[in-house]
Amino acid sequence: MAPLLLPLLLRPAARALRPTALPTLRPAVAAATRAFGGFLGGGIASGPGPARPRLLQPLRSAPGLCLCTCGGLHTEGDKAFAEFLTDEIKEERKIQKHKSLPKTSGDWELGVQGTEAKLVQRLAGERITVTFNINNSIPPTFDDEPPEGQKTQEQQEPELTSTPNFVVEVVKDDTKKALVLDCHYPEDEVGQEEEDESDIFSIREVSFQPATESDWKDTNYTLNTDSLDWALYEHLMDFLADRGVDNTFADELIELSTALEHQEYINFLEDLKGFVKCQ
Repeated sequence: MAPLLLPLLLRPAARALRPTALPTLRPAVAAATRAFGGFLGGGIASGPGPARPRLLQPLRSAPGLCLCTCGGLHTEGDKAFAEFLTDEIKEERKIQKHKSLPKTSGDWELGVQGTEAKLVQRLAGERITVTFNINNSIPPTFDDEPPEGQKTQEQQEPELTSTPNFVVEVVKDDTKKALVLDCHYPEDEVGQEEEDESDIFSIREVSFQPATESDWKDTNYTLNTDSLDWALYEHLMDFLADRGVDNTFADELIELSTALEHQEYINFLEDLKGFVKCQ
């Protein structure tokens, strides 16, 4: 009899161990799950109560912001900036002297790549190349305000002139060397009208380099003209003048460089306007 009674005695204890209390937790767990799921998924939990905000939902609108296809930021400041640039471009086009780049006298061939310009001509077995870059070529202007009572009603802004440094390279057909002369416009010479015909440009450095620019070396000897014998310097200036690089050429180079700089400035303003407006 003892073996038969043992299962009967254990059966009530086993029933007591069943998870009869778990069903009572299901409503609370389900409600918490719905609430948590609505918070993450952007839905609204069933039952009364305010709608829960969606997480990671993009802003529909905000003051000063504009959502467009470019994905960029637009503010009221950007709008005012673009309007200013529109007016500025119109004014710059009004005062633009040359719609196309002016030509220089002589047989110079002009090539332009961005802000760099190159003038090339051939003379009796020589190739003369003049290279300049318009970046940082406009000297700073310092406006001297007249005393009170002497100001004119309309004060015109000073005309900007580009005076770039330029490099003259002379290559003879029967040699592999190039005579390179680094030239510049001294500030006290530009725009000055004197009785004597002084040079408006100066030679700053002279060196020999390989005929191809890619092989130029900083280790080659460079002659600085600051301590150069005056007679030797004059011969170098005559050497350039015989090859078309004289005061007339230097004046024309200023006009060419100024026109190119103004053209690139207007292009920059247009690019800046397009960037601000995300065009």
